[in-house]
Amino acid sequence: MARGAFPDSHRLALGMPGMHGNYTAVTSMQRSDLLIALGSRFDDRVTGKIPAFAPEAKVIHVDIDPAELGKVRRPDVGIAGDCRLVIEALVAVLRDRLAGGATSPDRGPWKQTISGWQELHPLSYAPSQPGDALKPQFVLEQLRDNAPEDTIVASGVGQHQMWTSQYWRFEKPYTWVNSGGLGTMGFAVPAAIGAKVGRPDATVWAVDGDGCFQMTAQELVTAAAERIPVKIAILNNAYLGMVRQWQEMFYEERYSEVYLSPDLPDYKLWAEAMGCVGMRVESPEEVASAIQKANEIDDRPVVIDFRTDSNEKVFPMVPAGKSNDDIITDPALGEGFVQ
Repeated sequence: MARGAFPDSHRLALGMPGMHGNYTAVTSMQRSDLLIALGSRFDDRVTGKIPAFAPEAKVIHVDIDPAELGKVRRPDVGIAGDCRLVIEALVAVLRDRLAGGATSPDRGPWKQTISGWQELHPLSYAPSQPGDALKPQFVLEQLRDNAPEDTIVASGVGQHQMWTSQYWRFEKPYTWVNSGGLGTMGFAVPAAIGAKVGRPDATVWAVDGDGCFQMTAQELVTAAAERIPVKIAILNNAYLGMVRQWQEMFYEERYSEVYLSPDLPDYKLWAEAMGCVGMRVESPEEVASAIQKANEIDDRPVVIDFRTDSNEKVFPMVPAGKSNDDIITDPALGEGFVQ
């Protein structure tokens, strides 16, 4: 939820931890001997199986709400206070200790271990073959690389939310808008409209799934009528993708209520009927030019229907109720994968 508070491009940023975090972020927390948690609630999507979470770590937990301290993981040191003020006090104490002759520990071996994890387990996906549907990860990379600086990104809930958080690079606070633990499907479109009204100078993209989009797409009528030029990228895989992923991985492919028609509704025509510019993209060659065209339109909303591969799953993944040590990387990756 605090993505951008610490820039993703910083050399010490390891990325997002949690159920769909990257391998290095998850494993470095799991193997650490000290965790300083600033404003974290230790929710189960980050900890995995709680008794098995970071078993060797001492925990310093900082939160402005005292009720959060010890609610899930008992801290060795709990500090109730404003995050910025606590950090400043901690830094002052460390500087005083170093000035008094204390020595800083050698972190070289730990940094080498982290570098090894980063090299062995990068975020990656199998590239499209000729005739294949679009890879959603590729679409996200193109959206990211063609977005103006300080673009605000909103998302719905599901696979597209996780891919956005994995592949986008957030450099400043308040540029990632999502419903977090509430898991509110349909959040992206109205959230993007609100963000654009609040920051009319910024480019605002909503990344949505086809299932989420169908829940609140009608709000684009408001955006069109009020000239609020948000941009919507639908990762359309004709499924409720995250539910399908769970049913496939953990319920022996007992699919139930997850298939959505690949033909209905016609999102391009639907967008145009609501006063938006509508586009449909089906091949990798079309992706960048469609995004660039959308970025140039500033007098009405834009909706792009990206027809993506329904077989793609979000990896890495820590199965619900399992330890972070049980993290699963993509079993399909082999030679020729994209890093």
